[in-house]
Amino acid sequence: MDRIRAIERLTARLHGASVAADWDALGRAAGELAPGLTALAARGAWTAPERTALARLRAAHDGAAQACARAIGDVRTRLDEMSNNKEGWMAYALTGEPEPGEVMR
Repeated sequence: MDRIRAIERLTARLHGASVAADWDALGRAAGELAPGLTALAARGAWTAPERTALARLRAAHDGAAQACARAIGDVRTRLDEMSNNKEGWMAYALTGEPEPGEVMR
């Protein structure tokens, strides 16, 4: 497979996984970058079109990193909300619990 197609395949996998927020696929795609690029680089100097493809790969990688940062922020916000409302959640959960010795019907 020529190097441009290989780079484009890596780019498409990174971009697709980050847009879909498929973190497992993104992890697999990111894990392929170093070994894939190392193997491609071993074939010799990069041509101008290959460097252009590498720039698109870099942009996809940057986009994936931004998607991860946004997702981390979303999770952090959600966890903060849950932590801030912990007492309310606990009270709500306990309202339906029977007292010791009481039988719920």
